Formats: sequence, C-alpha cells, structure tokens
Amino acid sequence: MVSTRPYLIRAIHEWAVDNNLTPYILVDTAQGNVSVPDQLIEDNKIVLNIASAAVANLTLGDEHISFSARFAGVATEVFVPVAAVRAVYANENGVGIALPSDLGQGSASLDGSVPPNPRPPKGSHLKIIK
Repeated sequence: MVSTRPYLIRAIHEWAVDNNLTPYILVDTAQGNVSVPDQLIEDNKIVLNIASAAVANLTLGDEHISFSARFAGVATEVFVPVAAVRAVYANENGVGIALPSDLGQGSASLDGSVPPNPRPPKGSHLKIIK
C-alpha cells in the first residue's frame, strides 16, 4: 500500500498555494539520499521554500520531492525522499502538518507481522427476551 505521507504533503502544498501562502517543508537531512545545500543544514535539518516563485521543475512525487533552486546565487538540484519530510506548512501563519518518521508505514510490526488486537471485540450489551 502507498504511504499517506506524499498525499498529505501535496494537500498542504495545494492548500497553501490556493490561499496565496508560501509552502515550506522541514527536511530531516540525516535520512539517506537527501541532496540539499550542505551549508544550510542545521542540526540535521533544513527548511526549504517550495513555492513556485522560489523553485523550478517542482515534482511532488510518491517517493521523492525534487526541484531546481538558487542558493546564494548558485543553481542547485534538490532531491528529498518523501520519508525525510518532517513537516509541511505555510510560512506566513505556520499552519500545516508535522509528519512523524513512521507515518503511513502500515500497522505491521518490525518483524512484518500484524500486531494482535489489544482487546477482543465485546459481545452485544443487548439481551434476548423471550
């Protein structure tokens, strides 16, 4: 099953753009395969403006986000796996969503099995009267 994470990212991005707000993403750069300007990383995190005025060729895919942008005048290709996005929000008001590292990974446990239901379903509280 496809993760819900890319859908949530696209939804908040679309909402921000529709309301003339500036969409930003918070990226965990400690995740593998992140390609961003190293000089802007602080504490393994970077905040990126993904508004159409700030980037070119924006792709909000199911597996990754990519775009071209200029950082300190230097053209840069940015690549961020969707799993590395920790938040997407509007810069002007902070409204958006924080994304935990395990969002959309399904309900399987670490060994791949589905965890048991913590409580078995109760019987009906109704009685049969004859």
